[in-house]
Amino acid sequence: MSFIDHLEELRWNIVRSVIAIAIAAVGCFIYIDWIFDHVIAAPLSNNFVTYRWICDLSHKLNMGDSLCMPPINPHLQYTTLGGAFYGSINLAMTLGFIIAFPYVLYQVWKFVRPALKENELKYTRGIVFWVTFFFVLGCLFGYYILTPYTTNFLFSYNMGTKGIVENRPTFGDYFENLSDMVLGCGIAFQMPMVSYFLTKIGLITPGFLKSAYRYAIVIIIVIAAVITPSGDVVTLSIVAAPLLLLYWLGIVISSRVNKNLKKKEEEEWS
Repeated sequence: MSFIDHLEELRWNIVRSVIAIAIAAVGCFIYIDWIFDHVIAAPLSNNFVTYRWICDLSHKLNMGDSLCMPPINPHLQYTTLGGAFYGSINLAMTLGFIIAFPYVLYQVWKFVRPALKENELKYTRGIVFWVTFFFVLGCLFGYYILTPYTTNFLFSYNMGTKGIVENRPTFGDYFENLSDMVLGCGIAFQMPMVSYFLTKIGLITPGFLKSAYRYAIVIIIVIAAVITPSGDVVTLSIVAAPLLLLYWLGIVISSRVNKNLKKKEEEEWS
């Protein structure tokens, strides 16, 4: 395939991806009111499912209301004439990308696949499924675990004791924090996949990952601080804990991959 043919193929992959995102975004825009009430604004409700689970757990452990989050009374606002309309478009486009992510990833893989050799294709089997799986898992974690804690903390926090400062953020502020946390967790949860591919191509080994875990802890804390807008210790711990677990999962995956590679090398030399 010539260079021009590659560019043509890339163009159509991009076109198909954009169309998929646009279709998903239009669908979200049509039901934007329901999506806002039941998805976007849900973590602001004191009756959100995460709040109920944590409070029920607190009662079952005979801890009273010690784990229950304090109730909040949030109010969002628009500060520009077209704030509601442009906010709806931004919301629809972001959700459209998340919904179409598996298809966009497939288009990327479809473009890259012809350039890989037969033995390299074996290493990438199931890549679309597993990358999508960890992305969705991260997004769910960001939405159901990280977002409730962060929003509750930020809306509850205030300066002074006289109550003369009112916390009334714009919808754009809230949605920016929400999307950063959800998408940030979706990307951060790709660590096992990164470990898998870097081990496959020989850039890292299980021994290297084990010896570098102290540096990994520092990097994970920095990543957690970037993802979480509040930066408090509790929220940082909520993000850092699963990332550390994913790091050790990456070590396990790297060990298995490295073991299989050594086994294949022994078979080739025998």
